[in-house]
Amino acid sequence: MPILNNPRHERFAQALAAGKPASDAYVEAGYKENRHNAAALAREEHISTRVHEILAKGAERAEITVENVLRELAKLGFANMADYMRVGADGDPCLDFSALTRDQAAALQEVTVEDFKDARGGQTRDVRKVKFKLADKRAALVDIGKHLGMFIDRSEVGKPGEFDELTTEQKRERILGRVKELGVDRIGAVAGSA
Repeated sequence: MPILNNPRHERFAQALAAGKPASDAYVEAGYKENRHNAAALAREEHISTRVHEILAKGAERAEITVENVLRELAKLGFANMADYMRVGADGDPCLDFSALTRDQAAALQEVTVEDFKDARGGQTRDVRKVKFKLADKRAALVDIGKHLGMFIDRSEVGKPGEFDELTTEQKRERILGRVKELGVDRIGAVAGSA
Protein backbone atom coordinates (compact mmCIF):
# COMPACT_ATOMS: atom_id res chain seq x y z
CA MET A 1 0.00 0.00 0.00
CA PRO A 2 1.48 3.37 -0.94
CA ILE A 3 1.45 6.46 1.24
CA LEU A 4 -2.13 7.31 2.19
CA ASN A 5 -3.80 10.04 0.13
CA ASN A 6 -5.07 11.83 3.22
CA PRO A 7 -1.98 13.48 4.80
CA ARG A 8 -3.55 13.45 8.27
CA HIS A 9 -4.24 9.73 7.99
CA GLU A 10 -0.64 9.14 6.86
CA ARG A 11 0.75 11.14 9.82
CA PHE A 12 -1.61 9.25 12.14
CA ALA A 13 -0.41 5.87 10.79
CA GLN A 14 3.24 6.97 11.04
CA ALA A 15 2.73 8.01 14.68
CA LEU A 16 0.99 4.73 15.52
CA ALA A 17 3.84 2.80 13.90
CA ALA A 18 6.26 4.79 16.05
CA GLY A 19 4.50 3.36 19.12
CA LYS A 20 2.41 6.34 20.15
CA PRO A 21 -1.02 5.79 21.68
CA ALA A 22 -3.91 6.45 19.28
CA SER A 23 -5.02 9.57 21.19
CA ASP A 24 -1.52 11.13 20.93
CA ALA A 25 -1.15 10.09 17.28
CA TYR A 26 -4.53 11.66 16.53
CA VAL A 27 -3.46 15.05 17.91
CA GLU A 28 -0.05 14.78 16.22
CA ALA A 29 -1.83 14.22 12.90
CA GLY A 30 -3.56 17.59 13.30
CA TYR A 31 -6.91 16.61 14.78
CA LYS A 32 -8.49 18.00 17.96
CA GLU A 33 -8.13 15.68 20.92
CA ASN A 34 -10.87 13.04 20.90
CA ARG A 35 -10.10 9.58 22.26
CA HIS A 36 -13.20 7.99 20.74
CA ASN A 37 -12.46 9.26 17.23
CA ALA A 38 -8.78 8.34 17.61
CA ALA A 39 -9.66 4.76 18.55
CA ALA A 40 -12.18 4.52 15.69
CA LEU A 41 -9.66 5.80 13.14
CA ALA A 42 -7.00 3.39 14.42
CA ARG A 43 -9.40 0.48 13.78
CA GLU A 44 -10.04 1.45 10.16
CA GLU A 45 -8.63 -1.12 7.76
CA HIS A 46 -6.60 1.28 5.60
CA ILE A 47 -4.91 2.70 8.72
CA SER A 48 -4.06 -0.68 10.27
CA THR A 49 -2.83 -1.96 6.90
CA ARG A 50 -0.58 1.08 6.53
CA VAL A 51 0.76 0.70 10.10
CA HIS A 52 1.63 -2.97 9.46
CA GLU A 53 3.33 -2.00 6.21
CA ILE A 54 5.43 0.68 7.95
CA LEU A 55 6.42 -1.74 10.71
CA ALA A 56 7.31 -4.46 8.18
CA LYS A 57 9.53 -2.04 6.26
CA GLY A 58 11.23 -1.06 9.51
CA ALA A 59 11.87 -4.69 10.39
CA GLU A 60 13.16 -5.32 6.89
CA ARG A 61 15.53 -2.35 7.11
CA ALA A 62 16.75 -3.59 10.47
CA GLU A 63 17.09 -7.06 8.93
CA ILE A 64 14.92 -8.62 11.60
CA THR A 65 13.87 -12.00 10.32
CA VAL A 66 12.67 -15.21 11.90
CA GLU A 67 16.03 -16.75 11.03
CA ASN A 68 17.95 -13.95 12.77
CA VAL A 69 15.81 -14.21 15.90
CA LEU A 70 16.21 -18.00 15.99
CA ARG A 71 19.97 -17.64 15.47
CA GLU A 72 20.20 -15.28 18.46
CA LEU A 73 18.04 -17.58 20.60
CA ALA A 74 20.31 -20.48 19.64
CA LYS A 75 23.35 -18.55 20.89
CA LEU A 76 21.65 -18.30 24.29
CA GLY A 77 20.14 -21.77 24.34
CA PHE A 78 23.28 -23.64 23.35
CA ALA A 79 25.84 -21.62 25.32
CA ASN A 80 28.08 -23.78 27.48
CA MET A 81 30.03 -22.76 30.60
CA ALA A 82 33.02 -24.74 29.33
CA ASP A 83 33.39 -22.20 26.51
CA TYR A 84 34.19 -19.47 29.05
CA MET A 85 36.53 -21.20 31.49
CA ARG A 86 39.15 -23.86 31.81
CA VAL A 87 40.12 -26.08 34.69
CA GLY A 88 43.56 -25.35 36.10
CA ALA A 89 46.16 -27.96 37.13
CA ASP A 90 44.93 -27.68 40.72
CA GLY A 91 41.35 -28.47 39.59
CA ASP A 92 40.08 -24.97 40.21
CA PRO A 93 38.08 -23.20 37.49
CA CYS A 94 39.76 -20.29 35.76
CA LEU A 95 37.86 -17.84 33.58
CA ASP A 96 39.32 -17.43 30.15
CA PHE A 97 37.71 -14.78 27.97
CA SER A 98 40.79 -14.45 25.75
CA ALA A 99 39.34 -16.46 22.87
CA LEU A 100 35.73 -15.32 23.36
CA THR A 101 33.85 -15.16 20.06
CA ARG A 102 31.11 -12.67 19.26
CA ASP A 103 28.55 -15.50 19.40
CA GLN A 104 29.76 -16.58 22.84
CA ALA A 105 29.68 -12.98 24.07
CA ALA A 106 26.04 -12.74 22.96
CA ALA A 107 25.12 -15.33 25.63
CA LEU A 108 26.75 -13.38 28.47
CA GLN A 109 24.10 -11.67 30.54
CA GLU A 110 26.36 -10.27 33.24
CA VAL A 111 30.05 -10.01 34.06
CA THR A 112 31.08 -8.66 37.46
CA VAL A 113 34.66 -7.86 38.41
CA GLU A 114 35.45 -7.09 42.03
CA ASP A 115 38.93 -6.07 43.22
CA PHE A 116 39.73 -6.09 46.93
CA LYS A 117 42.50 -6.71 49.44
CA ASP A 118 42.55 -9.87 51.51
CA ALA A 119 44.39 -9.67 54.81
CA ARG A 120 44.65 -13.16 56.28
CA GLY A 121 47.47 -14.46 58.42
CA GLY A 122 49.09 -11.05 58.71
CA GLN A 123 49.69 -10.76 54.97
CA THR A 124 47.80 -8.60 52.53
CA ARG A 125 47.22 -9.68 48.98
CA ASP A 126 45.31 -8.27 46.04
CA VAL A 127 42.34 -10.38 45.00
CA ARG A 128 40.24 -10.14 41.87
CA LYS A 129 36.90 -11.92 41.93
CA VAL A 130 35.21 -12.38 38.54
CA LYS A 131 31.70 -13.74 38.15
CA PHE A 132 29.72 -14.21 35.00
CA LYS A 133 26.18 -15.23 34.27
CA LEU A 134 24.86 -16.71 31.05
CA ALA A 135 21.43 -15.85 29.68
CA ASP A 136 18.52 -18.12 30.58
CA LYS A 137 19.12 -21.27 28.51
CA ARG A 138 15.79 -22.82 29.39
CA ALA A 139 13.75 -19.81 28.26
CA ALA A 140 15.66 -19.60 24.97
CA LEU A 141 15.24 -23.33 24.31
CA VAL A 142 11.51 -23.16 25.11
CA ASP A 143 11.10 -20.24 22.68
CA ILE A 144 12.94 -22.20 19.98
CA GLY A 145 10.90 -25.32 20.71
CA LYS A 146 7.62 -23.41 20.51
CA HIS A 147 8.61 -21.92 17.17
CA LEU A 148 9.49 -25.37 15.85
CA GLY A 149 6.17 -26.81 17.11
CA MET A 150 7.85 -29.14 19.59
CA PHE A 151 5.50 -28.32 22.46
CA ILE A 152 1.74 -28.64 22.63
CA ASP A 153 -0.29 -26.61 25.11
CA ARG A 154 -2.69 -28.96 26.84
CA SER A 155 -5.66 -28.45 29.13
CA GLU A 156 -7.02 -30.92 31.62
CA VAL A 157 -10.68 -31.80 31.41
CA GLY A 158 -12.62 -33.06 34.41
CA LYS A 159 -11.82 -33.73 38.04
CA PRO A 160 -9.65 -36.56 39.43
CA GLY A 161 -11.57 -39.83 39.24
CA GLU A 162 -14.41 -38.35 37.20
CA PHE A 163 -13.76 -40.68 34.25
CA ASP A 164 -12.85 -43.86 36.12
CA GLU A 165 -16.24 -45.59 35.77
CA LEU A 166 -16.93 -44.50 32.18
CA THR A 167 -16.50 -46.52 29.00
CA THR A 168 -14.09 -45.30 26.33
CA GLU A 169 -16.99 -43.96 24.25
CA GLN A 170 -18.48 -42.11 27.25
CA LYS A 171 -15.07 -40.60 28.00
CA ARG A 172 -14.74 -39.46 24.41
CA GLU A 173 -18.22 -37.84 24.44
CA ARG A 174 -17.52 -36.05 27.73
CA ILE A 175 -14.17 -34.74 26.53
CA LEU A 176 -15.55 -33.56 23.18
CA GLY A 177 -18.44 -31.84 24.97
CA ARG A 178 -16.03 -30.04 27.29
CA VAL A 179 -13.80 -29.05 24.37
CA LYS A 180 -16.82 -27.48 22.61
CA GLU A 181 -17.70 -25.59 25.82
CA LEU A 182 -14.18 -24.19 25.96
CA GLY A 183 -14.44 -23.04 22.34
CA VAL A 184 -11.35 -24.92 21.22
CA ASP A 185 -11.11 -24.96 17.42
CA ARG A 186 -9.26 -28.25 17.08
CA ILE A 187 -7.84 -31.13 19.06
CA GLY A 188 -4.79 -33.07 18.01
CA ALA A 189 -6.27 -36.43 18.99
CA VAL A 190 -8.68 -37.85 21.53
CA ALA A 191 -7.24 -40.78 23.40
CA GLY A 192 -8.77 -44.14 22.56
CA SER A 193 -8.42 -45.24 26.16
CA ALA A 194 -7.57 -43.42 29.33
